[in-house]
Amino acid sequence: MSGSSTARTLARHIRVLERPAPAGAMACTIAFGWRALLKIKYVPEQMFDVLVTPIMFTVMFTYLFGGALAGSTGDYLQYLLPGILAQTVVFTSIYTGVTLNGDLSKGVYDRFKSLPIWAPAPLVGAMLGDILRYTGASLIVVLIGLLLGYRPEQGVVGVVLSLLLLNIFGFGLGWIFTVLGLLLRTPGAVMTLSWLVLMPLTFVSNIYVDPATMPELLQTLVALNPVSHLVTALRGAMAGELAALSLGIALLTPALLTLTFGPLAMRLYHRKH
Repeated sequence: MSGSSTARTLARHIRVLERPAPAGAMACTIAFGWRALLKIKYVPEQMFDVLVTPIMFTVMFTYLFGGALAGSTGDYLQYLLPGILAQTVVFTSIYTGVTLNGDLSKGVYDRFKSLPIWAPAPLVGAMLGDILRYTGASLIVVLIGLLLGYRPEQGVVGVVLSLLLLNIFGFGLGWIFTVLGLLLRTPGAVMTLSWLVLMPLTFVSNIYVDPATMPELLQTLVALNPVSHLVTALRGAMAGELAALSLGIALLTPALLTLTFGPLAMRLYHRKH
């Protein structure tokens, strides 16, 4: 077959073949969410902190401070466990920025930006995969709590509602660390700065003790802290006494964080490299 005949044959086949339709936003997001899950499969040690740390906090705080703060470990566990759930998800959201920064340093996202896909999919998909981390860590805390004697008065419904609240809040909070992951140069820097953000959010709250025992200034700060409202909403969901104000703030906060930091993250992502 001559060269010109081969070229004509190839040209005919190329014209016959139809270009596949580009993947939609949802398909792209799910694909990158699946990529995040595969990373856990091949690097399972990254789940160590997510799974072990909540167990340590739950057992340690219950037995170290339960008798002193509530008179008994059982009473304190009923107060503490929803707070530990909130703390676990807040701490876990750091890994959103750390993982993103690691991928950026390897040039993986340069390849993603060259693909004909929905532009936000690599970021949103990675955060979708992080929801599995939040759910897994939360279920571990609930299981440990049940073994230690915690009893949610609202039963399974209360636990499921709490998991939904935690995932929504963690998704919104994750945008802050996504921005940090895009701004900073190393995963270590992202981790260090993220802790500086999270420490006051978690410890100046109602996770561990009743704010009524605190000085007036701290009570004001605790009342302004959105994590405190998340914890109050979780306690209400577990007990069947959900307060509308705390639930509203627990839902409004991640919405505002997404609207504020989401576009900023996309702008930084497009300007990166």
